[in-house]
Amino acid sequence: MGGGMGRSISGRNLCLIALSLIVLLIAGETRSAFAQSGQTFNLNIPSQELNAAVLKFAEETGVQVFYDFNKLNGISSGALAGEYTAKQALRILFAGTGLTARFTDSGVVRVDAEVISLQPIQVAGMREGGSLDTLSRNVTVIPKDEIMRQQETSHGLADMIAKLVPGMSPSSQTLSNFGQRLRGRDVLVLIDGVPLNTSRNVSRDLFNITPSNIESIEVVHGGSALYGDSAAGGIIHINTLKGETGEPVFKTTMAGSSGLSRVGHDALSGRMEQQVSGKENDVDYLLSFSGEQTQGFFDADADRIAPEPSQGDLSDTRTVDLLAKIGYEWSDQRVQFSASYLDSEQDTDFVSDPTVTNFAKGSVKSRPLSGLSLENQAGRENLILNLNYSNRELFGSSVKTQAYFRDYETRFSPFDGRTIGSVNAVIQTFLVSEVYGGRVTVDTPIIGLESINAKLLWGADVKSEDVKQPATVFNGTIFDSSGGTDFVVTNAEKTYVPKMTTNSYGVFAQLEANPVDWLTLRGGLRHEIVDVSYGAFTTLGAGNNIEGGEIDYAETTFNVGAVVTPVEDVDVYANFSQSFELPDIGLQLRLAGVGFSSDNASLNPRITDNVEIGIRRSWDRLRASIAGFYSESDEGNIFIENFTIAQARTTEKIYGVEATADYAFSDQLDMGGTFTWLEGIRANPSGGDDIALDGFRIPPLKLTGYMEYHPSDWWNLRLHALYSGNRTSAADDNISFGGREVSDYTVVDLYGGFDLGHGKLKVGVENLLNNQYKTVFGQLLRNSNNTSNITARGATARIAYTFNW
Repeated sequence: MGGGMGRSISGRNLCLIALSLIVLLIAGETRSAFAQSGQTFNLNIPSQELNAAVLKFAEETGVQVFYDFNKLNGISSGALAGEYTAKQALRILFAGTGLTARFTDSGVVRVDAEVISLQPIQVAGMREGGSLDTLSRNVTVIPKDEIMRQQETSHGLADMIAKLVPGMSPSSQTLSNFGQRLRGRDVLVLIDGVPLNTSRNVSRDLFNITPSNIESIEVVHGGSALYGDSAAGGIIHINTLKGETGEPVFKTTMAGSSGLSRVGHDALSGRMEQQVSGKENDVDYLLSFSGEQTQGFFDADADRIAPEPSQGDLSDTRTVDLLAKIGYEWSDQRVQFSASYLDSEQDTDFVSDPTVTNFAKGSVKSRPLSGLSLENQAGRENLILNLNYSNRELFGSSVKTQAYFRDYETRFSPFDGRTIGSVNAVIQTFLVSEVYGGRVTVDTPIIGLESINAKLLWGADVKSEDVKQPATVFNGTIFDSSGGTDFVVTNAEKTYVPKMTTNSYGVFAQLEANPVDWLTLRGGLRHEIVDVSYGAFTTLGAGNNIEGGEIDYAETTFNVGAVVTPVEDVDVYANFSQSFELPDIGLQLRLAGVGFSSDNASLNPRITDNVEIGIRRSWDRLRASIAGFYSESDEGNIFIENFTIAQARTTEKIYGVEATADYAFSDQLDMGGTFTWLEGIRANPSGGDDIALDGFRIPPLKLTGYMEYHPSDWWNLRLHALYSGNRTSAADDNISFGGREVSDYTVVDLYGGFDLGHGKLKVGVENLLNNQYKTVFGQLLRNSNNTSNITARGATARIAYTFNW
């Protein structure tokens, strides 16, 4: 960016011209027609930087490839070893990059380096931080450019994903992704392959990294058989920043934001980012720092939004996020160590006014009450250490290994539980989790089946977690006399959920083959062994003495899928997969009654069958996809309502449709959007007709749309809208928790980006029309009273300036 517009444009043209001349000199134009027609080539191109791999491909096949050299810089290619058509080879070389290589009518290949964020991609195998099973299913890729744009019209990762990913529920705008599910089920979140989900699910998986430290996000829709626990709804792969190659590059960003419905120091927030990266000889490195101070949020009526008492909120919070990487690459091998650390602490003067509970549910919005006195407020601290080693050529296979450590702590807001038998005190809970794990993945071509590109992806992983959820107890008399604002500690740490140790071991294998050019087949299985143990403890409220116990699980799940390409650029696919989920054991331990034992039937695992059928097509200017899905599980979900188990584990069924479309009217104007509709039912535990799943599981109809205009190379504008519809089915069936009727709302955001030659200016306005509304989460009253009846953010302006030096 800092080099100015003129040099950037001329450099791009020079790269295109130079590459074209090289290809013409090597091969001549006549071979391109043969390459596209189905001619096969014996290719041996190891995984390497994509620029070098494409040049090698062009040299050996004679295919002319036109692309922007700079866009491919620093991206790794797939590996080729065997007989391929040019089309098959390009698919593998570009797998997982988010780039599209396509033949034109004249027989040359053009690479689309402007990735459309909502376009499903095909992935032939695992890559660092990537997925094992994305070929025959819907996948949403959000590249770095889109993340940076959305950062100025969203507050954090949860908001961003909700706006861009079909099938994903709207965000809560709180410190929680509770109720934000993918296709109605829980989703597994990974940062560079490290799982963020904890066995005691506290729904904060999307709040452990800031967008400025993310390179790309890949969302795999639907349950997975290959990643073990917690992937029933899909997988969110978060890939952290990649460094620049060559001399050190320093990048600085300064940003600020303010509510527009209310302007003042209490609505003004600031952010600063600093990055440095480079490569010297075979060693590459990256260091990134982000610091942000968030002040209060205000709704469209200029009223301060009250803290959400059940899950916590994001106002008045200081956040620091650090990322460090160092890698060494030699021959076909690479080793990389990375460390990620996030610390976020709230320091607010407000609580949610408890007097609103005296009014009928939903009749008044929550309101803030000043005067909070609390030593340790809501927050989270997340440390990840990650070591990766890969070898592209080890006895004919490509091998990737990973070892990681995660130390995590998160704290909730305090609450008055004296009327709840299982609590019987004013308390504040916090979760502490420590995880060790590792994974090895091997990609092995099958000897003798090179003609159909058959290969076996196989490996194993292991994970061990210690987790506990203690509670701090406060003086109830002082709490009452202060009106609910003064918290004086009487016991700093009592057992709420005892320490649990979960050891998981999994082995997996997946076979892939292309028996003909237009057909790709894939099938695999995973065997999972899990043991969970906990010691003797006394429950917090009732004082029940519970004996220690151990629970053992062993399950085998499988998946099978196929992709048919009947005509150029059209994929029709079908997929069946199973997913494995452990129950939230900690929920039941904290409610354990006299005589509780580990052979309780409610501690059974859940196996979900997932079916998906879809079609996707990419024309020169239009990209579109549609997918229908269905999932069924015999064991229903367990959750807590008013601190009691609220649902019998009856059969659940979820079904729906996702669609995307993106169209380039010209080089200056793009438009597109997404469509999501799903419904869920479960067997009535009392008999009779099936009943609807609650609103925290099943969101209303969701539509998104955007229009992006590029008047010139140095600036662009983007208008984005999200519509969330009505849902009454849960209310019609009198569902007690999450069963309120949900009304529709529309939110419009505006973004502008300006390349100023020596830096880039980004300006965004969230909720441009200053619409007064409540999110789906706010309408459902998570706390079952008006303290959770929170309004959404009003118009909010953000501005950021980034420059290299």
